[in-house]
Amino acid sequence: MQVQVNSNDMQGSARLQEWVGSAVSDRLERFDDFLTRLEIHLSDENGSKAGAEDKRCQIEARPKGHQPISVTHKAESVDLAVEGAAEKMRHALEHLMGRLDAKTLSTGHIPNELSDGTGEDTDALLQEDFLANQDALGKS
Repeated sequence: MQVQVNSNDMQGSARLQEWVGSAVSDRLERFDDFLTRLEIHLSDENGSKAGAEDKRCQIEARPKGHQPISVTHKAESVDLAVEGAAEKMRHALEHLMGRLDAKTLSTGHIPNELSDGTGEDTDALLQEDFLANQDALGKS
């Protein structure tokens, strides 16, 4: 999985980008085979002004064969924004994977669970049981 970190509005050092990339990829490593790329965007909503929840982290994940998924988290610090966005992405991917696992592919064949292995038709066996019960009740 390829990880790309963008931080246009903030002073993004190489160390910050490395930390963000490893923090997010560590949190999402379970989905490593399912994802082709992660794009992480860091920004400061207020620029040089201080403010509550002005750090923003957006993560866009690109699952193989599916549309991209994007989540955003705002917090007081970059650390909290990254952790929150990574957790949201983990939850979104688990939800997507759960939906994919829930889909069953139909083969058009219903397995015969009542078969005794002798090759006899299940309907014939049920009919025999029904007739035997009718005879036992004296309703033939």
